[in-house]
This record gives sequence, C-alpha cells and structure tokens, in this order.
Amino acid sequence: MIQTVNEAKPDIVFHLAAQPLVRYSYLEPALTYETNVMGTVNILEAVRLTPSVKSFLNITTDKVYENKECYWGYRENENLCGFDPYSNSKSCSELVTYSYRNSFFNFNDAPAISTARSGNVIGGGDYAEDRIIPDCIRAANAGKDIIVRNPCSTRPYQHVLDCLSGYLLLAEKQYHNKTIEGAYNFGPDEESCISTGDLADIFCSAWGSNVAWRTEGDDGPYEANFLKLDCSKAKAVLGYKPQWDIKTTVEKTVEFAKAESDVARTACIDRQIKDYFG
Repeated sequence: MIQTVNEAKPDIVFHLAAQPLVRYSYLEPALTYETNVMGTVNILEAVRLTPSVKSFLNITTDKVYENKECYWGYRENENLCGFDPYSNSKSCSELVTYSYRNSFFNFNDAPAISTARSGNVIGGGDYAEDRIIPDCIRAANAGKDIIVRNPCSTRPYQHVLDCLSGYLLLAEKQYHNKTIEGAYNFGPDEESCISTGDLADIFCSAWGSNVAWRTEGDDGPYEANFLKLDCSKAKAVLGYKPQWDIKTTVEKTVEFAKAESDVARTACIDRQIKDYFG
C-alpha cells in the first residue's frame, strides 16, 4: 500500500475500505478487526510516508458511539464504544486515527486528519446481505413479502450522495484549513430518522406492484434499537446540509433498482448526480 500511495502522489486520501456488516462481524470477528483496524493503520502509515498528502479522511460509522438507546442524536465528543465486533472495530479505527493525528501529524504543515461518521446509507448499487433496502429489492424482484426483523428500530437513513457530498466538503475545507480537522457526523435531518417499518412502508409505496412487508424475527444477534446523530458541527463548521429527504432517497434508490441494463444504470447514476448537485 505504501508503494502504491507513493507512486500515485495524491493530495487527498479517502479511506472507505471496510468489512461493513454488523451481522457478518459476529460470524467473522477476527477478520472484521483485521480489516477495519489494521486497514486503518496501513493507510495511515502510507499517508505518513507520502509527502504529497495534505488531507486525509477516514470514513467510519454512526455505530462508533456507546449506544445508550437515548432519544437524542449523538455528538462527536461522546464516548466511543461500539457494541458488536463491526461497531467496536470502527470505534478502534477512530482511536487509531486520533493517535496518528496527535503522534505524527500535529505540526502546522502536516496533513489534516479527520474522521466522518455517517448514518445508515441508502442508494443504488448496494446488494449486501442483511441490509433493509437491498433485502426489500430482492424480495420485490422475487414477488415475495419483505421480511423485516426489527420494524421499530430507528436509524438515521440517508442517500449515499448526501454523505458523499459531506465527505468531499470536509476533505476540501480541511485541505485549505487544517484547524478544522477532527471528527464529524454526517446524517439526515430530523424527519428522516425513522423506524425500519416506516422505511419499508415508503419502499412499498415507491415500488408499487402490490409489494408488502411483514415482521419475522430470526433470533439473531443484538442490534441497537434507537440511533440518531447530531450533525450540528458539520452544518456550522462546513456549511453542510443534506439535500434529499427519506421519501426522495427511497424513490431514487428504487429508480436505480428498476433500471434493466448497465447502460440504463449508468444513465440513472449520471442523472441523479446532476439532479443532486444541480
């Protein structure tokens, strides 16, 4: 990795590589920690040894926080203590980034080093197992009922373009002003923090064709019931503002899912990006 980054000589580095699935992390905890913790160490080592880098952003998750099932959004200064192996490994990734920033990048001309904690991301092209929207799409395409494990669980759902725009904004601004480096939450506005059951209702409405959902528990491992982010810092420091509400987010995802060819999917992506930023 060090050789690759040195050869590329990037100005800005985004670290998005991860084992990103909560339930899979219960099956493969060692792999999850190896990927999410040592992966962060490896990329930071590459950044440390590449003089061209001026801005580094590590993408983690909203699940890095110690979840107390509180009805307010977590802020960046709250305790990091993810419960399951995935969430905890991302908490560790945050701590690795904090240590490197203070140990190796704490002088004026050093790269700006930050972490970004996003909510539950929705968008076209996600086919992962045990994620609510991909599960909805698979069931709808198969003509089956959607199975919802925890319909009352509340999450900060957002479109992938909303969080990506935040990452780009942070990386750009800290490139020019190192003093703003740190941790930032990127999540939706209050009205888009909804239950999984409400999300399934919105999906069924957007999909049409008599698709429906039902509850079916599977005695799976622990998952948090309530999770929300306070994004005041990103809004105040960066001028960040999510563009698409949850209804629009789901509709855009369904639009991509119904595209019937690679050409149609590429055109859909281009159209949505232009729509978002235009």
